[in-house]
Amino acid sequence: MTKTITLKAIKKDGKNCIGIYFPYDKSLIKNVKAIGALWSKNLQCWYLENTKQNFEQLYKTLKNIAWLDLTELPKLNENTLTQKTPKQPSENLPMLSEEAAEQIRIFEQWMRSKRYSSSTIKTYTEAIRIFLRYHAFTPISKITEQDLVEFNNQYILKNNYSSSFQNQVVNAVKLFYSRITKSRLKPEDIHRPKQGRKLPPILSQEEVKAIIEAPANIKHKTMLSLLYACGLRRSELLNLKITDIDSKRHVLLIQNAKGKKDRVIPISEKIIHMLRTYYKAYRPKKWLFEGQKPCTPYSEKSLQSVLKQAVQKAGIKKAVTLHWLRHAYATHLLDAGTDIRYIQALLGHKHLKTTEIYTHVTNKSLKKIKSPFDDL
Repeated sequence: MTKTITLKAIKKDGKNCIGIYFPYDKSLIKNVKAIGALWSKNLQCWYLENTKQNFEQLYKTLKNIAWLDLTELPKLNENTLTQKTPKQPSENLPMLSEEAAEQIRIFEQWMRSKRYSSSTIKTYTEAIRIFLRYHAFTPISKITEQDLVEFNNQYILKNNYSSSFQNQVVNAVKLFYSRITKSRLKPEDIHRPKQGRKLPPILSQEEVKAIIEAPANIKHKTMLSLLYACGLRRSELLNLKITDIDSKRHVLLIQNAKGKKDRVIPISEKIIHMLRTYYKAYRPKKWLFEGQKPCTPYSEKSLQSVLKQAVQKAGIKKAVTLHWLRHAYATHLLDAGTDIRYIQALLGHKHLKTTEIYTHVTNKSLKKIKSPFDDL
């Protein structure tokens, strides 16, 4: 029969302590005494001062020899007694339990088998790891929706993390718990945080031109030009192969992009001419843009550095990112009168609603609006 130990928050000699309650058992007594626990005749329990170090040592020592009942800890008045171990930023969170580490490993393998992208696997794995570290002293099957609410309030909001990070955690928890049948946390009961709608940052055509023309290196100039000319995501540019360019048909093939989708984008004679000039100078072997080592793709970090230097050289003070060039592509197409459904296909958006956000910032639409001030 599994032994049960109940932990309670108690007061002893004016100090916050952890009360350790269990029926008389010589082996358990030996274990708690080994970590420095003392006996209280008045309270009829063993106890330790309630510190993070003591709590973790207690958990580590007893988790494999008894079932730890922590349910009474959060029910006590926080003004008089210590409740759960204080939760801190990720570097100070408790280590994962063996159960959690194993379940995360299985979860990661499951996502790989489902062909989730490497970035999604990395994001979800890290999010669920932080969540389970926060609740390291609660069995996975005992975690409830209220525990997720507590995590949102005491970890995410308290540490001023973004709503997008909170949404990532919620998505990861929903997917993780969809695989666990015997659980108090039901995925269908989990609600995502309400997110504000932010308009995409926009560069004018003059600003884009200044950024693209800033690099003296033809390789750097071509990468930035292609990002804007085709509205590419960073990963899409770096994953391009030489064979993805069809100069005769004037199209660029984007393979296995976000959502495991392929799409075809038209490219002009101007960008084809630039690509030919670049190719003659660098002669890439496999990837269209290769790093210092042959047959290895150009790195994300190096591409970000190229943009940063170009923005500085162009004298632009905005905090421009690579994705801004994609935003500019979509907005400038709308300004030119391109049908939004064509833009949806060119960008590879699954839903038209995603593309429609650009209608709120297109210069063509805004110019049609006349302020009543002008009629005064």
